[in-house]
Amino acid sequence: MSLIPESHPLTSYASAEARAGLIGRFLPTLAFYGRVTPIVFSSASTAKTGRFDDEAWRRGSWRIVRAFEACGCPVSFENIGVLSRVEGPCVFVGNHMSTAETFMLAAFILPYRRLTFVVKRGLVEYPIFKHIMRSRDPVVVGRESPKEDFRVVMEDGSARLKDGVSVVVFPQRTRSAEFVPEEFNTIGVKLARRAGVPIVPLALKTDAWANGKRFKDFGPFRPYEPCHFALGEPLPSGLSDRQANDAVIAFISKKLTQWGHSQSRAQ
Repeated sequence: MSLIPESHPLTSYASAEARAGLIGRFLPTLAFYGRVTPIVFSSASTAKTGRFDDEAWRRGSWRIVRAFEACGCPVSFENIGVLSRVEGPCVFVGNHMSTAETFMLAAFILPYRRLTFVVKRGLVEYPIFKHIMRSRDPVVVGRESPKEDFRVVMEDGSARLKDGVSVVVFPQRTRSAEFVPEEFNTIGVKLARRAGVPIVPLALKTDAWANGKRFKDFGPFRPYEPCHFALGEPLPSGLSDRQANDAVIAFISKKLTQWGHSQSRAQ
């Protein structure tokens, strides 16, 4: 199995092999960070010199996928080929479980289209990783003022889409292994409506890279939790914001159920 596939679109993906070595079997978290940390440092170094372009991002993202597999965690991505039927840029609206999706989505989506994320300000100020994130020209929100964040997403997100860059939006308040539909707001579908671009639902299960209790970005690695991604069909243009958001939620809930992941309701 080649470490990095050539840059051509995949229609779907499933790990051919996900087998941990001796350290990975007994100390999976140590093995995982031992593989991921050099990738992050190498990518950040490239970004600091202004050479972290889309191809460098795609290759770095694939190295993260391979790190999951080398530590015994299989990765799958369903229905990537739907992007061949989507004209121009789009807004991906999905759930947010862990750091994994920010690291891994580029491997699969970049062969189809340019990409960026709506991210919290902390990610563009984070030591080392900030160089990578800034190079991707993300839409940055502060999370101090919902009104200001909404304005930034509408204006800066629309600008990225006008430039032909698709935008990933995670409407939950923060990343969480639990999916609570009542906390999934409509900012993603509102951005798509404002920019006049398609909405593509994104479901994922990435709790293999768990959130940490003391340091959220450095949680344990659990290779027994397979990593899943899936894209839905673009939503019909005639739906209201609420109908479109409900359709995204229904897609995510369905996929999580299929993947054996429990869901929560707001109390």
